[in-house]
Amino acid sequence: MADRSLGLVVPAYRPDVDRLTAYVRACRSALDPAAVRIELDAPTAGTAEAVREALPDAVVSVAPERRGKGAAITAGFEALVDEVDVLAFADADGSTPPESLRSIVEPVLDDRADLAVGSRRHPESVVVGHQTFARRRLGDAFAWLARRLLDADCYDYQCGAKAISAAAWETVRPHLYEAGFAWDVELIAMAGALGLRVLEVPIEWEDQPGSTVDPVDTAVSLGTALFVARHRAKRLQDSRLHDAIARRRADETALVDRDRHP
Repeated sequence: MADRSLGLVVPAYRPDVDRLTAYVRACRSALDPAAVRIELDAPTAGTAEAVREALPDAVVSVAPERRGKGAAITAGFEALVDEVDVLAFADADGSTPPESLRSIVEPVLDDRADLAVGSRRHPESVVVGHQTFARRRLGDAFAWLARRLLDADCYDYQCGAKAISAAAWETVRPHLYEAGFAWDVELIAMAGALGLRVLEVPIEWEDQPGSTVDPVDTAVSLGTALFVARHRAKRLQDSRLHDAIARRRADETALVDRDRHP
């Protein structure tokens, strides 16, 4: 890899400790990151201690409540942004193999992209163990709609692996508000609106059982968040209509300005 340094964040809500630790070890071997940070939300008794014992070279940060994926990644990125050149995250279930994560990180390390987006739906991707029919169709519908509403044209906005340069993160972070799973699409939407170089990277991906995500509730939440992200993106592009809409709404606080956990 390039000489630029990498920081890896793994958000985890009550993870399978063995799966998580094995995945982080494999990612460390494949990517050789300068720093690894595990963001644990509401862990069960003994989980944090077990992860720390298994991964002594990683920082394990614990939040007593479930912050949400977006809030956890944001906290991890904020902790690392002054230490590394490139920030990356991967979901704790290991759906994105380490070699695929490496292919996502490399274009940012090589300064060919500001934000690299892993993609399960890219024509060149390899998917092992498909999602349920309902989750797959809802995901397809969401991606179709997002491509028509956002500046960044991707096949997949929700894959749990992305990389961004520290400089690009500094640019985009004041515009991120979504604490949960919608954070991914908001990140891409804001990056596109700000003119950052967004590159979609085909990956090998394997669906993992045991998801805690309800597909229907998540689809509704993501649909709402997509239109909100489009609204915020248009405001960044000086849309008078969207500025007028914003004046009628209560002010919100960006994730980076909310309470943080050590």
